[in-house]
Amino acid sequence: MKRSKRLRWTVHLLLTAICLVFAAGPHGAVAQTSRDGANAERAPVSICQAVASAPDRPPVVRVAAQPPEKNHVRLTYINHSTYYLETPDSVSIATDFAGYHGQKPVPTAVTMNKAHSSHYTLFPDEQIEHVLTGWNPNGGPIAHSLVVGDTYIRNVTTDIRSGFSGLEPDGNSIFIFEVAGLCIGHLGHLHHKLEDRHIAQIGRLDIVMVPIDGGLTLGHESLGETVKRLRASIVLPMHRRGMALNSFLDLFGDDFDRRMMPTDNFTVSLRTLPKQPTIIVLRGV
Repeated sequence: MKRSKRLRWTVHLLLTAICLVFAAGPHGAVAQTSRDGANAERAPVSICQAVASAPDRPPVVRVAAQPPEKNHVRLTYINHSTYYLETPDSVSIATDFAGYHGQKPVPTAVTMNKAHSSHYTLFPDEQIEHVLTGWNPNGGPIAHSLVVGDTYIRNVTTDIRSGFSGLEPDGNSIFIFEVAGLCIGHLGHLHHKLEDRHIAQIGRLDIVMVPIDGGLTLGHESLGETVKRLRASIVLPMHRRGMALNSFLDLFGDDFDRRMMPTDNFTVSLRTLPKQPTIIVLRGV
């Protein structure tokens, strides 16, 4: 009798384990985010946070305007704070999407921030599969953790200035895109210095898109400190109005390289990141 009971218990354990494996799916964990930021199940593990403290950068080199191939990502500057990312798995993402994506196909996913109407749209194209807002329409913080094809998208919230000179908690999101081994961050409409907790939540960044107007967003001196602290290999300016670009470039010494590109795009991989931190200015407005 005892032997039969042990046998039934063993079979029960085996069936439970098999069910858990199938429930997890091919990636081991499934994470889906609704527009209010509620996670359906466990979030996938972030490679950018896991290796944030690693002391060494991978060796690297060049940028080239070509379609993304295996382990490469293509970034195109559309305008203002909208960059268009293309991945090896044909996933396309438009950042701070206000309804315009240039001559590119309709993006698979878009991210938006609400500081100004040039950073969001209330009427996104119905063909866009994933519309991720950087704020919670219902109030409070929003948390995105979403796998789209070969890309893991997550966010870290920051505060924005309100109309009464105060701060609106969690009104902006820094979006992080993890793809092809790269950690790509978009600072959104950043209004204040990042605290230690933000840096820890962001983790490692290989590429960072930063607002450089120095007025409506974070001031130049504070922004320069933030960029240096993030230690990204590639810095992509946005909000490039008037003399903002020259003032931004003047914040950095010879330890930063500068590349003025004749094209609006480049392709990069983990192995081709520049050895020296590099500010890349793509053609555009």
